[in-house]
Parts: sequence; structure tokens; C-alpha cells
Amino acid sequence: MKRPHLNRALTLEAPQRVSDGAGGFVESWTPLGTLWAEVTARTGRETARSGVAVSRTPLKITVRAAPPGTPERPTAHQRFREGARIFTIQAVAEADGAGRYLTCFAEEEIAV
Repeated sequence: MKRPHLNRALTLEAPQRVSDGAGGFVESWTPLGTLWAEVTARTGRETARSGVAVSRTPLKITVRAAPPGTPERPTAHQRFREGARIFTIQAVAEADGAGRYLTCFAEEEIAV
């Protein structure tokens, strides 16, 4: 495996349920830290959701590995943020046999 080019700073965020005061909850996102990453786009597609065209782009995001269970290690259902762009993490796997890097399979969705 060639060494990834970690040239983009992404904020890792985790979902958090906050009480809405009426017995329900609102989901908010809590920043966990900034990770340097290599982001590679894969084949995208356009779909329609509720009559609105939506562009969905799967991404492969490579970051440095962190020990399991630490807040710096991404997991599925978390997300990365880069400014206004949001990348939802679908799955995470080790990128190399030595466990130095992680590959996060994510998706960006944009209304067009």
C-alpha cells in the first residue's frame, strides 16, 4: 500500500440526542476533533427524493488509525464536516495490514 496523502482537515462529529423539553428529542452533532485525511471520490449518481434531484457521491476517506474505543477513531453513523460539506460515514475498515490507517466509506448528498 502506498502512503496516503493526508492533505484535508476534516472535523469528526458524533450524533447526540438532546431533550426538546416536550418528552422527545432533537439530534445534534458534537465535534470530536480534527483529523487529516485523503478524500477520494468514487462513482456518483443522481436520484430524486420527494421530487427534488439529489446528487449522491460515495467517498473513500483515509485517516490515521487510532485505537478502538477512543474518540479519535471514526465509526459508522458518525460524520465528517469540511466547512458546509458533510460526509456521512457508512463503514470503517483498516486500510493496511499494519493498522496504521483506516478507510472510511462515506457518502456526500447534495440537493441539485
